[in-house]
Amino acid sequence: MFHKILIYLKHYDWILLAAMLLLICFGLLEIYSIALSQDDLNLLNFKKQIIFVVTGLILLFALSLIEYHNLRAFSHYFYLIGVLALLGVLFFGADIRGTRGWYNVGALTIQPVEFVKIILIVFLARYFSSVSIKLNPVKHLVISGFGCLIFIALVMRQPDFGAAMMLFLVWAAMIAVAGFKKKYLLAIALVLAVTIASGWLFFFQDYQKNRIITFLNPSFDPLNQGYNITQAIIAVGAGGLTGRGVGFGSQSQLKFLPEAQNDFIFAVIAEELGFLGVFLVLSFFGVFFYRLLANMKKVNNDFGIYFLIGVTVLIFIEMFINIGMNIGILPVIGISLPFLSYGGSGMFAKLAMVGIAQNIIVRSKLKY
Repeated sequence: MFHKILIYLKHYDWILLAAMLLLICFGLLEIYSIALSQDDLNLLNFKKQIIFVVTGLILLFALSLIEYHNLRAFSHYFYLIGVLALLGVLFFGADIRGTRGWYNVGALTIQPVEFVKIILIVFLARYFSSVSIKLNPVKHLVISGFGCLIFIALVMRQPDFGAAMMLFLVWAAMIAVAGFKKKYLLAIALVLAVTIASGWLFFFQDYQKNRIITFLNPSFDPLNQGYNITQAIIAVGAGGLTGRGVGFGSQSQLKFLPEAQNDFIFAVIAEELGFLGVFLVLSFFGVFFYRLLANMKKVNNDFGIYFLIGVTVLIFIEMFINIGMNIGILPVIGISLPFLSYGGSGMFAKLAMVGIAQNIIVRSKLKY
């Protein structure tokens, strides 16, 4: 057993893991910095984040050792668990900032949609690796889309527009690489446009409309709906080349920047560590994505390839949207920055994805 573990570790993609760990360190550094500005200097969130990271890393290594083909074999059961978890949170979940999307478990809160993202990737990877897209593509489009739509509908009931959009984008991206013809992709784009237009007229809440209006005009209502974006842009622009220093960012330390340790941690990094800090963070993300794509070429089964595609797409889009939110080019929709933002569910889910990805990479090298 010990010898097998050593073989696994030998074939790990340590560059991928190192890039991820460095991103986590940047997040911990800034969560510590933000904690310095709190009235209670017990650094509770910083300590909790360390526990989340350590526990998540144990989960990562555990998932890298199991037979990942079991994920494919039991994907239907995982899917059912995901549906039940999202249904349950609507009845038994806790309301946080107007969204009923968390379970209270003692002193912790668990956000099931973060784990549903993994379940959706596993579901789509199993489905697309089991069928021939060229044979009856409409059927495969409908079945995969309906499977995703169930998750989206339940998440929208919370409501969590940001998470629902992420689920849709993962499905759309995997559809794009699965081999569907362009006419189907154009049809999806048309349906999406009609859905957004209908949502604006009949379904979107006022706060959701205001976020879109604020995105189009950041100066709109700068003391209310536009406040977050305005303060984030100020923080990003104030950092200069080397930043103001850890613990010396006025926007975060003086609490001008709301949700500094979650949605707007990138703005804190830009203010306190400057262009150099931002450059390092983006570089580590670049190395992370490069290693995933490089290993994808060596994977010897379709399920593994689709899973790596799903993980790459999900983390890239979350990163892109979060940074876009922080610099004012995208609306604020509550997407955390992967590996850096505070939160246990998001950290556990991302580290679990990397663990499964490492499993696929190692077993492909060992030609299992």
